[in-house]
Amino acid sequence: MADKTDQKKSAVAQLKSVWPQIRALIGPRRWLLAGSFILLIINRIAGLALPYSSRFLLDRVIPRRDLHLLTLLVLGVALASIIQAATSYVLMQSLSKEGQRAIADLRRKVQAHVSTLPVSYYDSTKTGSMVSRIMSDVEGVRNLIGTGLMEFAGGVLTAAIVLVLMVRISYVMTGVAVGALVVFSLILNKAFKKIRPIFRERGKINAEVSGRLTESLGGVRVVKGYHAEEREQSVFSAGVQRILDNVMRTLDAMASMSLGSTLMMGIVGAAIMYLGAREVISGKMTAGGLFQYTMYMGFLAAPVFQLANIGTQVTEAIAGLDRTREVLTENSEHADPHRIIKLPHITGELAFENVSFAYEPGKPVLEEIGFVAKPGTVTALVGSSGSGKSTIIGLVAAFYKPLKGRILVDNVDLSHVRLDSYRPALGVVLQESFLFDGTVRENIAFSRPDATEEEIMRACMIAHVDEFVEKFKDKYDTVIGERGVKLSGGQRQRVSIARAVLADPRILILDEATSSLDSESEAYIQQGLKYLMQGRTTFVIAHRLSTVRQADQILVVEAGHIVERGTHESLYLQQGRYYELYTRQHGLETNLFLAPGEGDKSDEKQLVGRAGGGTQLDAIGLIRGSGGV
Repeated sequence: MADKTDQKKSAVAQLKSVWPQIRALIGPRRWLLAGSFILLIINRIAGLALPYSSRFLLDRVIPRRDLHLLTLLVLGVALASIIQAATSYVLMQSLSKEGQRAIADLRRKVQAHVSTLPVSYYDSTKTGSMVSRIMSDVEGVRNLIGTGLMEFAGGVLTAAIVLVLMVRISYVMTGVAVGALVVFSLILNKAFKKIRPIFRERGKINAEVSGRLTESLGGVRVVKGYHAEEREQSVFSAGVQRILDNVMRTLDAMASMSLGSTLMMGIVGAAIMYLGAREVISGKMTAGGLFQYTMYMGFLAAPVFQLANIGTQVTEAIAGLDRTREVLTENSEHADPHRIIKLPHITGELAFENVSFAYEPGKPVLEEIGFVAKPGTVTALVGSSGSGKSTIIGLVAAFYKPLKGRILVDNVDLSHVRLDSYRPALGVVLQESFLFDGTVRENIAFSRPDATEEEIMRACMIAHVDEFVEKFKDKYDTVIGERGVKLSGGQRQRVSIARAVLADPRILILDEATSSLDSESEAYIQQGLKYLMQGRTTFVIAHRLSTVRQADQILVVEAGHIVERGTHESLYLQQGRYYELYTRQHGLETNLFLAPGEGDKSDEKQLVGRAGGGTQLDAIGLIRGSGGV
């Protein structure tokens, strides 16, 4: 009993939770819906012309051979049919299209909101799940605004009109029919209680399976590289089986509904036949009246069966809207009431003051981090994997907020700065550059859609994009495929640098942008980085320490703490953690007796020799040597 009460409360709570969404969708369309409802009334009344005229046909036209009345009845039924057809066409056209517009509007709304959610939401939510919320969960709206609404309202209206007409003919037989409807409504109520959570579960399963499929297709090279096709097929097959099991449970419930309703209608039909025949034999009802009543029963039964189908669709729509509501109620990163300061101009000074951070309560990732990065300087972050370097960069980019301490940008607390005034000042070049499935020009202009053609071409020249694009048949209009798959790694990185050059950022983040490239590509890219870093506040996540020797400050991060800081020379002299990382990486353990300067020279010779005569240049050293930052 308690379970039933909980189920009822859950259904009511779910409907209440999505009602504001339903009201928001219906509000702008209220006049269209009101006009449609008037047409619906006309449509359903016109549809009853045939059963209504059947009584006159059997009781008056045929016995009396009244051809004049027959002509009037035929013309009346024909006119009613025309009216019904015309109103059905208008309703289908207007409501179906409006339902699709509502779906499009809701998709735009959900996508726009998802794009404003903080990075922490993306960290904890699968991409496939978000795609499902945007594309699939909103589909059920058409059943609330489109033809589903028309069928539901029309079914209720037809049943109400027919019920009144049936009572006028025989209240005894109508009492039997109403009793059967009550029984059927109880069956429907029980079935919907069972179906509702199944539909909700299906949405979650679809999101999970879609998410894994998206990952598998996106990582097809890794899958094939490890000969894991069969494993991925097995994982997907298991997901499809979960969906199938869910659908089967739904079909079981719907089959039970169909069984109960068919049995009920058969029993009711037999009862009406018996009672009606007795009424005709006793002279209380004419044969025409019985035929008319039987036709009304058909008109009553059809909407009831239709209501069962529409009820299932409405249930699915409400479940989808409930999942959509969960996304829309997530707090946007722009909705932070503390972010009220708009910076008109950013020079690029950043300071961390005793910053601590954790992704999960009780599991600190950073503790008491403090440093200052002046405009026009280079700050390098080095350390073991998982030490917290990327988290520091995430805080610099305002993807997260510190749990303790402050981050200052130009002496203003970053947690109080509006993101739309800060993020445009950022430029990011990652080790794995992300490109969209579009043209070369579109990917470069992504950072500044309003850039002129001249500005785009200048960025391409600086990043040496023009050197390979000019060889393509379609040049800058070449479609590069999903994630830039049609370009080489070096070409993708050059496009990424051109995008950053076009953005003209004040704060630049480089996540070892050249570590995985061949020496020729790296030489081109470092020349682009040389220009890009000039005069900007630059943060470099360095995995290869030879690229940070000329940085203004090097921060050695271990286990969420800055354990050492200084220049390459000072840290090398300390012979601490940085010295250990540097010598281990470059094989200098056997040369510990060398002075720091000599060790550097030895390492420089080693690197030049390895690069084939100096093609593998040091990006930051190159800038220093040419009068850069």
